[in-house]
Amino acid sequence: MSTNSIEDTLRHLRGGHLLADLQEQLAKVVQAVDVTGKAGKLTLALTVKKVSRSGALEILDKVTAAAPEEAPLTTLMYPTPEGRLAPSDPRQQALDLKSLPNTASTLTNLRAIGDQ
Repeated sequence: MSTNSIEDTLRHLRGGHLLADLQEQLAKVVQAVDVTGKAGKLTLALTVKKVSRSGALEILDKVTAAAPEEAPLTTLMYPTPEGRLAPSDPRQQALDLKSLPNTASTLTNLRAIGDQ
């Protein structure tokens, strides 16, 4: 009596669609784990039951993927004395910054160390 390996059996389940589903779900879990750094989980459950006196068995598979979720983005805002929110700290003085004109045309070529 020959026995099939588990790989052979899985290839036959749902005409090979089970393995395709497993690969797809695994890819999603791997990508989410890579992005979030949190653990994920992929579970395959097989339910085997006898169908009739003929000896045939029915196999039902269930693939469950638990991909970690990214933390939601947050926004930092500062409270004002009036109870409002401001995008910058109202207690911090603003700097009077100015842009310099583009002086790219007046720059001289710089030489690397060791150039003559």
